[in-house]
Amino acid sequence: DDVVRVLLNRVPPSSAALLNHFHRFSIKGRVYPAILPVQNRDVSGRVLIGISDPELYILDEFEDVEYQRTRVEVSLLKSSDKLQAHAYVWSNTSDPNLYGDWDFEEWKQVHKESFIKMTMGFMEELELPESKPIGATYESFYQQDDAEK
Repeated sequence: DDVVRVLLNRVPPSSAALLNHFHRFSIKGRVYPAILPVQNRDVSGRVLIGISDPELYILDEFEDVEYQRTRVEVSLLKSSDKLQAHAYVWSNTSDPNLYGDWDFEEWKQVHKESFIKMTMGFMEELELPESKPIGATYESFYQQDDAEK
């Protein structure tokens, strides 16, 4: 919710959902995950409801070229209803930097605060005419953060 609030200046309504036959991987050198199709695996998450076109533009820019917005079918957890939604799927299906399981609880404890600061920097950059992609914002933020330690 905190990252979404920075990006959209609100937290849209959402529903808990399951994305069947996908897996959420860790990415070497990154604090955020990648999802890719994997048989017999599932990704739990939330479906954001009522996203406007300008908000979708912001989300697309934030996810950058590393991800491809893809139409998927999710199962809502409260009702088991199926719903068509969009998910940001990792573009490089054979990326050697993907491994294991990404841990949301670990991210919240270890990385959330700095990721929110990086997201704020991204939003400031997005408003500039010469804005840089999120990958460049991420790398420059975390290099600066490491140098300060």
